[in-house]
Amino acid sequence: MGDLSVIAGQLFNGISVASILLLAALGLALSFGVMNVINMAHGEMLMVGGYLSYMVCQVVHGPAAFVCALMVAFLGSALLGGLLELTVVRRLYGRPLDTLLATWGVGLILQQGARSLFGAIGVEVTAPRWLSGSFTVESGRLAGLSFPHVRLFIIALTVLVLGLVAVFIARTQWGLLLRAVHQNREIAEAHGVNTRRVDLVVFALGTGIAGLAGSALALISPVTPTVGQSYIVYAFLVVIVGGLGSLTGTALAALLVGIFSSAVQLFTSVSFADVLLLVMVVVFIQFRPKGIVVRRNRALEET
Repeated sequence: MGDLSVIAGQLFNGISVASILLLAALGLALSFGVMNVINMAHGEMLMVGGYLSYMVCQVVHGPAAFVCALMVAFLGSALLGGLLELTVVRRLYGRPLDTLLATWGVGLILQQGARSLFGAIGVEVTAPRWLSGSFTVESGRLAGLSFPHVRLFIIALTVLVLGLVAVFIARTQWGLLLRAVHQNREIAEAHGVNTRRVDLVVFALGTGIAGLAGSALALISPVTPTVGQSYIVYAFLVVIVGGLGSLTGTALAALLVGIFSSAVQLFTSVSFADVLLLVMVVVFIQFRPKGIVVRRNRALEET
């Protein structure tokens, strides 16, 4: 396996990591961009999606088992997110520090609940037969390069989810309301938009997508009570670099962060690569503090 194959393989790994980061960050971009809410329990929604997938795969067998797991992970995480918005977040609008602390506490409760139910040791979801194996390049300069079917599936799933979210925002009535609230909440309310209902839908959609990220992640790594904490920091970095509320910016930022991390790990350790990533983000926001793609948001302009 030549140097070019190694570099191409690492690039492919970076894209697959970026896919997970994008799924995890989409919900944060929507909720913070529209609601100006920092959800510190967002990582636990990813964890919930992973555990729901594990339970479904224990009950349902056959080729369609993981497809069922994906649907249950999305619906279960969305319902839990909606419940969180109704019971906690809705009472704390306009108090970002209180919201941050409250959702952090909810995240700790969810972690401990998962630890009590499933134990501290991670559980594994076995990939279905149709995702086993890999596509291997047999000849040429990339000879020996392998593309696991599981990672190809994760990339395809991310592209599909991103496309569906884009269509939802651009082509549906709820998407129109979401864009109106994002641009100017007060004017939207003056025109009769039920902003509380929009907030609920956005928050549930975001947590549901995080559940999909957890389900996809369960294919390549064990699900543990703290698995969400491993990705939530990177997800926040993606949201900051991409620009709040921008799907295009979030996708570009996830790709940038994933490829940068994988590329740097060719030359140094994982921990030092994280340090370099943080330095890169700090330098980047000095020149573009509003992210790659800047979208108008009156709520953010006034803060």
